[in-house]
Amino acid sequence: MLTKRYMQSVKNLPAIMSKIVTGTAPDQFTVNHLKSLGFASSTDRAIIPLLKDLGFLTEDGTPTPRYHEYRNPSRSRQVLGEALRQAYTDVFHVNAKPSEKDRDAIEGVFRSKNNAAGRVPEFQAMTFFALLKLADLDHESRNGQHLKQDDEVEEDIVRDTAPLQVPHTDVLQLRYNIEIHLPATKDIEVYNAIFKSIKEHLID
Repeated sequence: MLTKRYMQSVKNLPAIMSKIVTGTAPDQFTVNHLKSLGFASSTDRAIIPLLKDLGFLTEDGTPTPRYHEYRNPSRSRQVLGEALRQAYTDVFHVNAKPSEKDRDAIEGVFRSKNNAAGRVPEFQAMTFFALLKLADLDHESRNGQHLKQDDEVEEDIVRDTAPLQVPHTDVLQLRYNIEIHLPATKDIEVYNAIFKSIKEHLID
């Protein structure tokens, strides 16, 4: 996937994204709402279709769960990183961690994939890099590493809680208490995966 949306000026983009975090979520994110945040320039309006392609807004401008999750300051950069990986999938084929040295190649991706001409690929790449500065791309890989480590710990717990062959005596009695700390997320699939794992490894 590769969004065609772009902004001709990204001067106010960081400030707009910051307002999403600090302000209240509107019923619909419209041009009037953007103006109420202090961004009346016509060039700023391009943020609205861009937010739709990033999964922050529905087609009618209603904030999505991703929009609300982004409003959590401790999660904002990670949420945007996840959104970029989805909206700019083809860009990450150039480099999993794009940098300025990849700009020409990335402009080429926009030019070929979107059949863009003139300065459009330049604006598309400029918009991508402006968003990239506000995002955390490492979070997903770190999460993957943590999940792997958690799986290993869980396997150890399963092995350790296997029935012990203890002689019949009242001297030794063992009981294991297992605590599961759920992550703070609005993504229901995360909880479904956790409870499924619990059922498979600890209950069945």
